[in-house]
Amino acid sequence: MTENAAGPANADAFATETVEETVDEATAARLLRKRRWRRARRTVGALLALLMLYYLAALRIVHSTGTSDQARAVDAIVVLGAAQYDGRPSPQLAARLDQVLDLWEQGFAPLVITTGYKLPGDRFTEAESSANYLIDRGVPASAIVQVGGSNSYESLQEARDVMVQRGKQRVLLVTDPYHSLRVRMISQELGLIAYVSPTRTSPVRGSDAFLRELREAGGVAIGRLIGFDSLLFLTG
Repeated sequence: MTENAAGPANADAFATETVEETVDEATAARLLRKRRWRRARRTVGALLALLMLYYLAALRIVHSTGTSDQARAVDAIVVLGAAQYDGRPSPQLAARLDQVLDLWEQGFAPLVITTGYKLPGDRFTEAESSANYLIDRGVPASAIVQVGGSNSYESLQEARDVMVQRGKQRVLLVTDPYHSLRVRMISQELGLIAYVSPTRTSPVRGSDAFLRELREAGGVAIGRLIGFDSLLFLTG
């Protein structure tokens, strides 16, 4: 009877130990999952923090470049196009062109390159409207070269080709402040030695200019990582 009584007791003890081991394993598994989840969250948080710092650094440089003026003697002044209305530059484009006139009168370059195609239905390209505006204000037609481009990269690529044909590479870029860093970096990627002299009379001001700086910072941050040609391919 003693042996028979011991049998069930041993069985109960074994079952209890098995249950405890199962509970311990389940608890350990839960703790492991929690640790992995916490580690993953910390990793993601750290990456997001780094990305935010990277973006904020890009934003700071976008702003500081826009407030700078690197005007100096170069081989050519390149003005980035903007909207035109049947041959009449928009206020934004006119502000850029007035900056070009000031630089031209100070003798910073012997050549001006105007840029930009036209939209469907337009009679004039941005480059042609810009050239006519400058000619009407005293810049010799012989000192102006017009190139196309439906975006900043294409315009600067065509301007680069003109410079290469002439054996030159130093350019002074004229555009809006928020746009200055990106066009300088694109020009450098294309092999030019580039400086910027942003207009100070653009109608793009205040919150509108700040929103554009925010967008430009994103483009600059990505372009520095993958290249602006790749960025253009991805964004169209």
